[in-house]
Amino acid sequence: MKTYRIAAIPGDGIGNEVIPAGIEVLEALAAKQGFALAFEHFDWSSKRYLETGAYIPEGGLEKLKTFDAIFFGAVGAAEVPDHISLWGLRLPICQGFDQYANVRPARVLPGVQSPLRDGAALDWVIIRENSEGEYSGSGGRVHRGLPEEVATETSVFTRRGVERIHRFAFELARGRAKKHLTLVTKSNAQRHGMVLWDEIFFEVAKDYPGVRWDRELVDAMTTRMVLKPASIDTVVASNLHADILSDLAAALSGSLGIAPTANLNPERTFPSMFEPIHGSAFDITGKGIANPLATFWTASMMLEHLGEARAAARLMQAIEAVTAEGVLTPDLGGVHDTRAVTNAVKRALD
Repeated sequence: MKTYRIAAIPGDGIGNEVIPAGIEVLEALAAKQGFALAFEHFDWSSKRYLETGAYIPEGGLEKLKTFDAIFFGAVGAAEVPDHISLWGLRLPICQGFDQYANVRPARVLPGVQSPLRDGAALDWVIIRENSEGEYSGSGGRVHRGLPEEVATETSVFTRRGVERIHRFAFELARGRAKKHLTLVTKSNAQRHGMVLWDEIFFEVAKDYPGVRWDRELVDAMTTRMVLKPASIDTVVASNLHADILSDLAAALSGSLGIAPTANLNPERTFPSMFEPIHGSAFDITGKGIANPLATFWTASMMLEHLGEARAAARLMQAIEAVTAEGVLTPDLGGVHDTRAVTNAVKRALD
C-alpha cells in the first residue's frame, strides 16, 4: 500500500479546528481508495513563539524537507504582531522551499449563494507569484523614532522568477476549457519591475499560441471581477496583487471559508504546502463553527499533487454534494457547525 508522509501544522486560531477535521476526512477517504497517509504533527504556532521565542525550532526546516507534503492551517495571533508571525512561520516555508506558484481556485459551489448577480459565471484560477515581488523582504528602516525616520520596502522582480511563474500560468491555462489567461499588472505606475513583468509575459506568450490572453491593470481588474466574471478564466499576478485579488475572489464565490490554496514547488525539489485561505479567524476561534470546506478543498488539491487524482475528484464530489444539500456553516448562511459539515462530507464519500 502506498503511504504518503504529511506534515500537519495547524498553527493558530481555527487552524486547530479545521486541520484535524481535514485529517479525519483524508484518513476516511484514503481507507476507501487503498492508500495510506502518515501524519506527523508539528506544534509550530504563536503559542510556541511566545514560549520559546521561535516559531520553527532549530533544524525544523530540514526535517520538514523529508515529507511528501505539508498540510497547514493558519498563522496569526492577537499577542504577536502580524509581520512577526508571517515572517516567522509561513514565509520561511514558502520561500525556503521555493514554493513559487501559489494556486487559488475560486468558483461558486452548488447550494452556495454568491453576492454577484452573475455568480454562476465565476470559475477562476488565480496564480500568484509566491517567492519574490512585493513580499521579497528587501528593504529596511533607519533613524528609528526620529523625525527623519525612513522605511523602504523594495519589490524585487527577477527574470528567472517572473518567467517561471508566467510559464506555469500558461501551462495551467492551456489545460483548462477556455484556454484563456489574463495578465494583471500595474506597469503604468511601477515602471521598472512591472514593466519587466509585462515584457517577459509577452515573450513567453509566443510559446503558447493555443492560449488566448489579455492584459488588465490591477485596479481595473477588481471592477472586472465584479461586473464581468464570465470574461475571466485563469489569472496571473504578482505576489501582492494576487494576494488581494484572490481574497476578493473568495468573497465573491461566497465566503473565505471555502477558499483553498496550494503553495507549489512545481519541480518537486521540496515538498509543497497546502492551506485554506481564511487565516486564524480570531472572532470565531473556539466556537465550533469554523467552515472546514476550504480545508477539504485544499486537501483535494494536495491529493491531486500527490498523484491521487481519483481520490481528489471523489473528495470534491463529496464537498459539492454536501453544499448542494444545504449543510453549511454560518459564514455561508447555514446553521451547521464544523462537526456537522465534517460528518456530512464523510458520509458523502460513500
